Amino acid sequence: MTKCTQESFNFPEVKKRTIEVNFQGGDITSDGGVMLLRQADKRIGLSKAVAQALEDNRRQASCKHDSLALLRQGVYALACGYEDLNDHQQLRHDLAIQSAVEREEVLASSSTLCRWENQANRQTAWHIHRVMIDRFMASFKQPPKELILDFDATDDAVHGKQEGRFFHGYYDHYCFLPLYVFRQDQLLVSYLRPSNIDGAKHAWAILSLLVKRFRQSWPEVRIIFRGDSGFCRRRMLAWCERHDVGYIVGIAQNKRLNEITAQWQQAAEKQYAASGEKVRWFDEFQYAAKSWKRIRRIIVKIEQPEKGSNPRYVVTNLTDKPQSLYDKLYCARGEMENRIKEQQLDLFADRTRYHRWWSNQFRLLLSSLAYILLETIRRPALQGTELAQAYVSTLRLKLIKIGAVVLRNTRHIRFLLASSCPYQELFFQVAARLASG
Repeated sequence: MTKCTQESFNFPEVKKRTIEVNFQGGDITSDGGVMLLRQADKRIGLSKAVAQALEDNRRQASCKHDSLALLRQGVYALACGYEDLNDHQQLRHDLAIQSAVEREEVLASSSTLCRWENQANRQTAWHIHRVMIDRFMASFKQPPKELILDFDATDDAVHGKQEGRFFHGYYDHYCFLPLYVFRQDQLLVSYLRPSNIDGAKHAWAILSLLVKRFRQSWPEVRIIFRGDSGFCRRRMLAWCERHDVGYIVGIAQNKRLNEITAQWQQAAEKQYAASGEKVRWFDEFQYAAKSWKRIRRIIVKIEQPEKGSNPRYVVTNLTDKPQSLYDKLYCARGEMENRIKEQQLDLFADRTRYHRWWSNQFRLLLSSLAYILLETIRRPALQGTELAQAYVSTLRLKLIKIGAVVLRNTRHIRFLLASSCPYQELFFQVAARLASG
C-alpha cells in the first residue's frame, strides 16, 4: 500500500493572505538554548565523569559513536523534553543537538541508543551513583555544617512484562517502587526497586553508604535523616542513634498513641466548640513501641479543624522545640515530592519500558543526570533571578525551547536565536554565570 506523507498544510486566511505551513525551513532548531546544558555539563564535568566510569563492551572498531557522545545525546534530549528514543530518528539531524554533543556528523539512531542502553548492568548503576555523589560534594566550596537527607519512594507504573514488576495494592497497579534521596534540590540517589517489598527496604544500606562517604571528606558534618512514616523502622532509628545521625521521621497513628494523646484531643475539641476557630497545638511525650529496645521522643501535633480531630506524630532524637521541629524541619520534607514530580512528569523517569531490569535502572539514571544539569542551571546560575525557584518544565520552556537558525561552516557555528524571545537578558546572564564557574 502506498504511504502518503503530507508536506504542507493551509490554515485559514489572515486579512486575505493565505497561510501555508511546512517543515522545509532548513537548519532551524526549537532547542536554541541547548548550549546552556552543555555549559552546565562542562561546569561540573558530569557526562565526562560518567562516560569514563562506564564499561563499553561494543566492538570499538565498528562504533561510530563513543559512550560520551551517546550519553550526552540521551541526557540532553531528555532535558530538552524528548522522552522517547524514536524522537532521535529526526533529532539526530538537529545541528543544535549535534553542536551540544560536540559532533559535526549525524548523531546516533534510536536503535543504536537502544542497544547501548540495553548493555547496562549492576556496575553501571553503581558507577553512575558514585559520580552523582562526587559531583554533589564538589558543589560545596566549604565543608557544610549540616546535611538533611530526604528519603522517599514513589510508584513507577509499568505496562508490560518487565523484569521485577509486581502489583502494588496501595497504588492499585503494576509498578516499580523507586527510592529517591535528595538534599534540598540536589539529587543524590535514584534507585529502582520492585514493588513487592517494604517501602523502606534498602534505605538503611543507602543511608549507611552516604554517611560513610560524607564523613570521609567532612568528618565534622552533622547529618539528619528525614522521612515519612514509611521509613519509621526500628533498625533505621537504632542505626542512626549508634552512628550519631539525627533523625526526624513520621510515625503512623495507632491505638496506643491516640490513647496517650486522648486528653489533649478532648481539650482541643472543647476549645474549638467554644471559639469556633481552628485549634493547633504541639506537645511531646516519651514512647516505645513493642519492637523498640528503648524509649524515644514523640512530637505530636493536635489539630482540631471543622472536619474533626487530626493528630500527627513524629519520632525524633533532635532537641529543638516541638513546633519548630514539626513546622520548620519535618514539614519541609514535602518539597521533595515536588522534586520527584519533576523527575517523573518533566524528565520522564517513569519511561521504564525495557524488559531487562538494569536497562530500566539505567533509563531512570539518565533522567536523573538530566535533572542534575537543569538543577545546576537553577541553583548557581539563576540565584537571585525570577526563575530561581522555577520548576524544570519552566526552565526548559523559557531558556531551552528557543527557536533558532543554526549556521555552521568550517570556522564558526552561529545560533541566531529568536529576536522576540522575552528572556534574552536572562539567557546571557545564565550563560555568563555558568562560564565563570
